[in-house]
Amino acid sequence: MDSHLLIKIVHMSAAALALLAFILRAITLFVGVQGQQPNPVARKLLVGMQHLAFTLIILTGVILLVMNQFQVQPWFYAKIILFFVLFSSMIKAFKRDDSILLVQRRAGLVLGAVAFIAIMVLVIVKPVFG
Repeated sequence: MDSHLLIKIVHMSAAALALLAFILRAITLFVGVQGQQPNPVARKLLVGMQHLAFTLIILTGVILLVMNQFQVQPWFYAKIILFFVLFSSMIKAFKRDDSILLVQRRAGLVLGAVAFIAIMVLVIVKPVFG
């Protein structure tokens, strides 16, 4: 198996793990909420899974960029911007801060879901701009 394909498989597997972590952490904003904080059950496990997934996505993404000699399609830039939106919305939704209301956390979650779906659509469709 060639190394490029192996890195792509790891990248896609990490994206699937990130999606699973996103869904499981989203459930904590609706079930067993304590005050303005998400459900603390399995918090460390879910945070670890999310960090592992995002770390693998970033590392394998950079490796793929280097392997492709930084030659990318125009939709790639939209994907990167949406990844930052997803990342920042997850930080907002699950930050340990009592001043963040539950409704704000859920709004951040919705924004993250829209960004995640948009990333997946970009990857599947690979639109041609211009």
